[in-house]
Amino acid sequence: MGIANRTDFDLKAHGLKYKDEVSKKEFVPYVIEPSAGVDRAALAFLLDAYEEVKGGRTTTTESNKEQEVVLRLNKNLAPYKVAVLPLSKKEKLSSVAQEIYQDLQKQFMCVYDEVSSIGRRYRRQDEIGTPYCVTVDFDSLEDKKVTVRDRDTMKQERIFIDGLKDHLSDKYGQ
Repeated sequence: MGIANRTDFDLKAHGLKYKDEVSKKEFVPYVIEPSAGVDRAALAFLLDAYEEVKGGRTTTTESNKEQEVVLRLNKNLAPYKVAVLPLSKKEKLSSVAQEIYQDLQKQFMCVYDEVSSIGRRYRRQDEIGTPYCVTVDFDSLEDKKVTVRDRDTMKQERIFIDGLKDHLSDKYGQ
């Protein structure tokens, strides 16, 4: 919170005075102006959540070892709760991913992304603070499971598509 002691500047400028009924004295009071706007809270949350990871977080590849930005917003504050990412733009995968996206959208703020490599899409979601990414891959067509990746731990787990909503609901305590 910001607190500004405006002294008597504003009230003097307007010629406003206060008269004490008991003592009959006139005076110009000081003005103390507290401000606790939503913008200050939002900035505090963003500053607290922002992290630059030198050398990257990826351990599976040697490429892209530059600095990564991760917005570790509390998962309840994150604008998008889930990102749905097909491994490729191939129609077989994108149609399954679109179905999952449409279903999850009923309960969660979701984003669908099929542009660029899967690594770049993960990084984009990390940068905007999306806590969970759901990846539809070629195995999903056979085993009816998707990979759920946690933004903060980078752990990945295979979850049945039918149980995905319940799994994410548990993660959000719903």
